[in-house]
Amino acid sequence: MSDYKELIAELVAAAETPAKTIKKSMEDTGKKAIGCFPLHIPEEIIYACNYLPVGMWGGKTDLKLCDTYMQSFCCTIMRANLEYGMKGTYNFLSGIVMNAMCDTLKCVCEDWKIAVPQVPIIPVVYAQQRKSEEGIEYMKAEFKRVRHALEKLEGRMVMDRDVENAYEMYEDYRAAMRDFDATCVNYPITMDAYTRHLVIKAGFFMDKAVYKEKIKAITAGLKAQAPEKFDGIRVIATGLLSEPNEVLNIFKENNIAIVGDDLAQESRLWRTPGRDIKGSVWEKMALRMADQRGDCFLYEPDKQRGEMMIEMCKARSAKAVVVFMMKFCDPEEFDYPIYKKELDDAGVPHLYLEVDQMIDSFEQIRTRIQAFAEQF
Repeated sequence: MSDYKELIAELVAAAETPAKTIKKSMEDTGKKAIGCFPLHIPEEIIYACNYLPVGMWGGKTDLKLCDTYMQSFCCTIMRANLEYGMKGTYNFLSGIVMNAMCDTLKCVCEDWKIAVPQVPIIPVVYAQQRKSEEGIEYMKAEFKRVRHALEKLEGRMVMDRDVENAYEMYEDYRAAMRDFDATCVNYPITMDAYTRHLVIKAGFFMDKAVYKEKIKAITAGLKAQAPEKFDGIRVIATGLLSEPNEVLNIFKENNIAIVGDDLAQESRLWRTPGRDIKGSVWEKMALRMADQRGDCFLYEPDKQRGEMMIEMCKARSAKAVVVFMMKFCDPEEFDYPIYKKELDDAGVPHLYLEVDQMIDSFEQIRTRIQAFAEQF
């Protein structure tokens, strides 16, 4: 019983000290690290090239140097990443892979080349019409181009079978995360909002082959216990990410548990399994991206996000949705009016919290969360 709790504490500590965790992971595996900007980076290819993929999700820091290249109305995650790069924090990385899924990312992709020349960048661009035959072919070619760029960086060839093995390992990781996520619904006290988030976040700083086994052990340990009786408020979280962490502690103070999510940093990364087909690994990766639903960073004219959250609330007995709206995140802001109407029409309450990673005072947010909790 105590083993899984020790693993939970270990992963929470790993997420609280990312630099220390990454250093240990590099030492334990003997691998160099490649940084992965948000989001949907094809980590399988990086892993196949014998690099350690490392998540780059910003952090709290003084934003000064990045102002040379970025306006103050840009997302703080992107500004923090550029700031860290210019300060030399990311000099340990052999390179970074960056997607271009929003206007800010497109700008940072070019800014990085000038501002942080010591850390080479490999861009990756997904097809807008990713479900079409042409879109699939384009993405297959794009994934191969990323492999070629990493081969040049590493100085060795990487075979298709290496990518296939990495893809299978990542599919096992994604399946483990889906199982963990579904299991946490029954244990909202042990896996409170803060703990759940950090256990998930730790995976960005560890070798996925090691991390997934810890997640499997935690899930098995939880399942061996009786479901927890919880008299608090169950909610579904949506947005870019559920940070700063101080906000999650306020949820805990008010007996609010996150029992499921539609977060870019969390379930959007693993909720879609790959198709069971006999095609090449490149086709499998392209089709998995084609099958993604309800993600505002991917083109989706029929906008299924609201419907998906309503169904999740029903399936997980959640009373409401909490919107973590990252300030100046245009894709998330544009989606909000659409799913807000759908939530309202379905009678699902929601709490809108505008957040960014540089918040110093949390009293207004605390008041809003307290007022929200009093409704139930």
